[in-house]
Formats: sequence, C-alpha cells, structure tokens
Amino acid sequence: MTRLTPLSNPLLLGFEEIERLVDRAAKGGDGYPPYNIERLAKDGDRAELLRITLAVAGFTRDQLEITLEDNQLCIRGRQQDDKSREYLYRGIAARQFSRTFVLADGIEVKNADLANGLLSIDLHRLEPERLVRRIEIGGGPNGKTRA
Repeated sequence: MTRLTPLSNPLLLGFEEIERLVDRAAKGGDGYPPYNIERLAKDGDRAELLRITLAVAGFTRDQLEITLEDNQLCIRGRQQDDKSREYLYRGIAARQFSRTFVLADGIEVKNADLANGLLSIDLHRLEPERLVRRIEIGGGPNGKTRA
C-alpha cells in the first residue's frame, strides 16, 4: 500500500528530502529542556536574526555540545551523577538530553552563549537570490533537439 503525504503531489518534484526532515522533526522528544524561538528585530539590510533559547539550568559549558550536520542543529547535554554526595531528597535529577532543530537552507549559526542557566543560539537567515532563467525550446524538423 502506497503512503500518500502532502509532498507526494506529482507537481512537487524532488521534495523527498523535505518530507524526510519533516518526519524527523515530528518525532520530537520528551519536551526537555524547554525552549523558546524568537525573531529578533531586523536592522536595516542585515539578515533576519533568530534566537533559540534553551533552559539548561545545572549544566556547565563542558556538559553541553552543539553540532550542525546536514542542516540539523543538535544540542546535547550530559551530566554525571556525583557519587560523592549523599542526598536526603533528590528533586533535581542529573539528566541527559538531546534536542534537534532542522534548519532551512540559508540559515547559518552565528554564535552560542550560556548565561544564567539559559543557552542562547543565534541564527541568521540570508536572503536568497531570486533567479530567473529562460529555457530555450529546442527541436528540429524531426522533433530532435540540437546539441
């Protein structure tokens, strides 16, 4: 049985990669850590600025890793249990996480900063060039195209 999706329309050619990315993003995670995505004010001719902010209280810079691979921004946090401590009550768990964001073409990671338990990652979206190209129609007397 063939699976029909919005991107399987015969007029949308070559969008299989986008469909794969949408499926991957839909798998999401458990919602930890919470995050915000905001659009920052555009300043004149500068590229559009976006900021992802994750609440990573309790994590140090050494325990966080940010990677970008195949337009996927992945943030991982790894904490180790401190075996030297004896807890009477433990409400703050040493927890690992992985949060992935799929970035569109033209979005670049500008920088990342950790302050007051918030990890901020700034992105900028470059304006794509609008390309218009005329396609010549070939064909000779027998319907063959010229080389």
